[in-house]
Amino acid sequence: MNGRSILITGGTGSFGKAYASFLLKKYKKIKRLVILSRDELKQSEMQNVMDLRKYKNLRYFIGDVRDIQRLNRALNKIDIVIHAAALKQVPAAEYNPIEFIKTNVLGAQNLIEACLNNKVKKVIALSTDKACAPINLYGATKLCSDKLFIAANSYSGGSTKFSIVRYGNVLGSRGSILTLIKKKNNFSITHPEMTRFNITLDEGIKLVDWSVNNLSGGEILVPKIASYRLMDLIKAATGKSNFRIIGLRKGEKLHEEMIAPGDSFTTYDIGNNYLILPDNSNKRVNSLKKQFNKVKKVSEGFSYNSKDNKQYLSKEKIKKLINKFI
Repeated sequence: MNGRSILITGGTGSFGKAYASFLLKKYKKIKRLVILSRDELKQSEMQNVMDLRKYKNLRYFIGDVRDIQRLNRALNKIDIVIHAAALKQVPAAEYNPIEFIKTNVLGAQNLIEACLNNKVKKVIALSTDKACAPINLYGATKLCSDKLFIAANSYSGGSTKFSIVRYGNVLGSRGSILTLIKKKNNFSITHPEMTRFNITLDEGIKLVDWSVNNLSGGEILVPKIASYRLMDLIKAATGKSNFRIIGLRKGEKLHEEMIAPGDSFTTYDIGNNYLILPDNSNKRVNSLKKQFNKVKKVSEGFSYNSKDNKQYLSKEKIKKLINKFI
């Protein structure tokens, strides 16, 4: 990262702000760090914390991934892109589908074209567990986005490397369950058996940073993270045990999945993470084995989902996490 110019799309969101702060602290010799977002108020608020007078290599750039001309300008002399911009709320996607398509799908293609035009060296696109076997429009747009980024490696000629990082709900981020609990006294739940993958913002940041330094293009990185039962989380956060059950919302899954059985044929266990490869060519697999000490192909039909996950957050661990965020 040192000596490189980096751009974060959606740079004023929960992840973007935290990752920018992380980069400025860890890598003292970053050439330029560009925060791209469409909200000038959030940029102004972010500047109150990360002041341009203190960080001479920091830039704020108003723009939207829907605008390819603006992207081309923003990506001038950029080496690395972290793509965090997206519309994310599942219910909103069901009622505003075209707006999610414009940002999550067409915006992704705009970014790909602009990165190729500007000879960006590496792109890490953030994905979601909802992109795996999607049943809602948000998940479908993110799956399409993932496919676009992976396919982009085929026509970049190796000059730009595109990779995906896929993970679950970020506990404590804007719009997460804990932020809703903070705002409500009377809380209802959709289903008492619901499970979700869990990752903290700090864990997500470290995962993306690792990906920038280790992924070589075409992969989908899936971390091995714990699950939690939604009922356990809400009981620990509220101190209550009885809740109104309202049923699953439109487009909502009972359990989330990050690797579907159909992905198992090209999925490899590399220790702390899984890698879904675009193919099983000898060249790619041999390269993977040279890069990582422990590489094992998962069994055919393997599925990685929040219900059958071997790792679950204990009630004690859940309470510790809640105390950190509430």
